[in-house]
Amino acid sequence: MTTAPRQAAGPDATKSAPGPAPRRSAPQRHPRTRNRHGNRILTHLLPLSPALTLLLLFLAVPIGYCAYIAFTDLQLTGQAHSSFVGFANFRTAFKDSEFLNAVWLTLVFTVLSSLIGQNTLGLALATLMQRASKPVRTLTGAIVITAWVLPEVVAGFLLYAFFRREGTLNAILDWLHLPSQNWLFTLPILAVSFANVWRGTAFSMLVYSAALNEIPKEITEAAEVDGAGGWRRMWHITLPMIRRSIGTNLMLNTLQTLSVFGLIWVMTRGGPGNKSQTLPLYMYEQAFQNSMIGYATAVALLLLLVGSVFSVIYMRLLRTEV
Repeated sequence: MTTAPRQAAGPDATKSAPGPAPRRSAPQRHPRTRNRHGNRILTHLLPLSPALTLLLLFLAVPIGYCAYIAFTDLQLTGQAHSSFVGFANFRTAFKDSEFLNAVWLTLVFTVLSSLIGQNTLGLALATLMQRASKPVRTLTGAIVITAWVLPEVVAGFLLYAFFRREGTLNAILDWLHLPSQNWLFTLPILAVSFANVWRGTAFSMLVYSAALNEIPKEITEAAEVDGAGGWRRMWHITLPMIRRSIGTNLMLNTLQTLSVFGLIWVMTRGGPGNKSQTLPLYMYEQAFQNSMIGYATAVALLLLLVGSVFSVIYMRLLRTEV
């Protein structure tokens, strides 16, 4: 009886069960490597140090000091020392009907003059100037930019002369045999909103003109060949391609509009009563007429919070879609 010969056991004849992989110790950086990395960071930060120092001195420190004042009862006159009052100023603000009215009028003024007025009119002017002749573009640009470069106080006096009872607007309406009225008394928030649109549209027009010039002409020409009308090209081609410019323009215009003071002060001083009193005018009244510096600074922080909320919303809209 014969048996099959055994095969010689080689290295591949039997395989042991795989065990856990040995742990690898984390690579340790050589001291010279760490030093080089630190020197590289220092080299990049050193040219920025003057700008960072200026931002710290003229931005971070004042904001921090204002945040501290907002929690005190500091007054402009009649007080030797201020004391810490916590959130009392903020609770007082939200219980004050005049503050709530100022918040509402600030939102109305911002929506009418910035989100709707300057943004829409600026885009319309930029679109029309793309197709207009050179003399028309030059004249339109000169008129719009002149309103923008005028000092705020001068622009306020011009619009006051336009809207007052014996002003230019009522003279035109009388010449057309249409009823006139005292616009600064009956519709003050609409009057100051129109004034801000007239003064600030140039910025939106310049932003959108630059954005429209970046759109390749081949795309719009191909859409025209396919039979797309003007509105369809605007909605499906122009607006999506300048989306980031729209978001940037809205953010900058909104932040600028929230802080408008001189224009409204010259035209109405927040009146009649408080019908055009936005938050900047309300803060001025509380700080320099009622001498309540701590309370006015708390209102300023709330206005800063409103601007931050708008900025966060616009920054999220500006993010690239995945």
